[in-house]
Amino acid sequence: MIRVNKNSRDSRLRRARKSRARISVSSEYRLSVYRSVKHIYVQLLTSNGSKVLTTISTNQKDLKGKIKSNNIESSKMIGKLMADYIKKEKIGKIAFDRSGYRYHGKIKALADSMRENGVKI
Repeated sequence: MIRVNKNSRDSRLRRARKSRARISVSSEYRLSVYRSVKHIYVQLLTSNGSKVLTTISTNQKDLKGKIKSNNIESSKMIGKLMADYIKKEKIGKIAFDRSGYRYHGKIKALADSMRENGVKI
């Protein structure tokens, strides 16, 4: 029987499960990204995913004045802030969990911004 995906959300979650299974085998910290219509959220989790170390998003009070909308420039700013935190905590390498989203646009800008600021992904 042929497997049929019902909608794009189910397809994204299926891709996310596959990538998280590969990430869980490695013993690296995981950087998880969630993208909504209005905001982008980034979480740094432990290697087994049991503890969230920090969360940075465009929805935070201190960033609302600096960020106008959910666009590529705001993704770059969030990536820079997360990279600064990772360097401060002296974490060597992280696994980038894009949560099944395609690697283009805001997700790519976030990852590139973190690489530019010295984080190994």
